[in-house]
Amino acid sequence: QLQASGGGLVQAGASLKLSCVPSRRTGGNFAMAWFRQAPGNQREFVAAIRWSGHSVLADSVKGRFTISRDSAENTMYLQMKSLKPEDTAIYYCAAGSGIILSSLRYPDSYSYWGRGTLVTVSS
Repeated sequence: QLQASGGGLVQAGASLKLSCVPSRRTGGNFAMAWFRQAPGNQREFVAAIRWSGHSVLADSVKGRFTISRDSAENTMYLQMKSLKPEDTAIYYCAAGSGIILSSLRYPDSYSYWGRGTLVTVSS
C-alpha cells in the first residue's frame, strides 16, 4: 500500500532523496513517517509529517534530513544530506490517520507500511 524508493549505496557525506507513494490518495487527517532499521537494531523513528505540513525529526537527523510532502503528487519525501555510515539501514515509510503529535514517533501509531528501501553509506 506504500511504495518506498530512492535508496542506494553512497559514500559518507553524500545525499539521497527517498520517496514514498501511497497506493491511494490519503485524507486530510493522515500522517506519514519514515522509520529505519539497521541489522540487529530495533526500528527507529526518523521523521514524520502531518498532512497539515507539521513535521518532527529525530534528534540524530536534525540539520541533515528534511521531510516533506507534495499533496498534488500524493508523495512524501525524505531528503538526506551529509549521510553518515550510521545512517545505513532499511528505511520504511508508514502512514496512519488520526495520530496525535505526541505519538508520531511510535511505530504502533501507524497502520500502513511499505516494504522499505535500503540505504548503505560507506565510510
